[in-house]
Amino acid sequence: MKYFYYSGCSLEGTAAEYDTSTRAVLRELGAELMEIEDWSCCGASAAESASYLLSMVLPARNIALASRTGIEADFVVPCSACYLNLRRVGDHVHRDEALAQRINEVLSEEGLTYQKGLKTRHLLDVLANDFSCEDLDERSRRKLSGFKVAPYYGCQCLRPYRDFDDPQQPASMDPLIEALGAQVHPWSAGARCCGAGLMTTKKNVALRLVGDILSAARGADCIVTVCPMCQMNLESFQSKISRERGEKLDISILYLPQLLGLAFGIRDRELNLHMNLALTEPFLHKLRTITGC
Repeated sequence: MKYFYYSGCSLEGTAAEYDTSTRAVLRELGAELMEIEDWSCCGASAAESASYLLSMVLPARNIALASRTGIEADFVVPCSACYLNLRRVGDHVHRDEALAQRINEVLSEEGLTYQKGLKTRHLLDVLANDFSCEDLDERSRRKLSGFKVAPYYGCQCLRPYRDFDDPQQPASMDPLIEALGAQVHPWSAGARCCGAGLMTTKKNVALRLVGDILSAARGADCIVTVCPMCQMNLESFQSKISRERGEKLDISILYLPQLLGLAFGIRDRELNLHMNLALTEPFLHKLRTITGC
């Protein structure tokens, strides 16, 4: 299987471990990732506040760069914010034919043309639907039996587009977790908002939202995420929230490809667990028991 791969800005910086583990896991599964030459920022969450057209042109540019190769392949995006931005261009153009012309007027300065047809997909969609549980089981050198995992989806990979899961009761991670031999933590917080950028504007609100998620995960060995913003919010403020609530709410936070990589026996330097901000000693002890390290 071949995919165009868009890492986005976060995966080249604060979420580098998400990038390396994603590449390693997809390589292990036999997928070929094609880099987008000269890719640029998708606009993240800031572009639309400056200009609606800019918020369309920035992600459209990356799609146009892939389209001009003439290769037919889906566009896989690990970052949920990047996925949402790239995904919605096609949706908006479909509902507004004149928008494509406006986008292409801007892109013509680079000799690029945005064309419909290239499918943008979240990494979770690819992992859940392009590979079978048997594929995961065959590549698992270590069974994660004894681990209880809380799957956390966040908002942007599921809303507003219901492309591959139910945004209210998501379950696409469950078979992946179980295929590794782990148990899915029973909870209803997997699709709750973590506060996202509110952590910098209305911190008290975001801390309450994150605290509720951490509390709901009590009893799990780890929370697994598929979004750099969610990962950062859930792992960075555990001590502060624990102090404010007067209860211990520390739990390991991993990216989904890191969990898959641990089962696959992928080398530490590709999973980069040392970059995770929240890894508890009980979790690491269980991990050492399985790996023998």
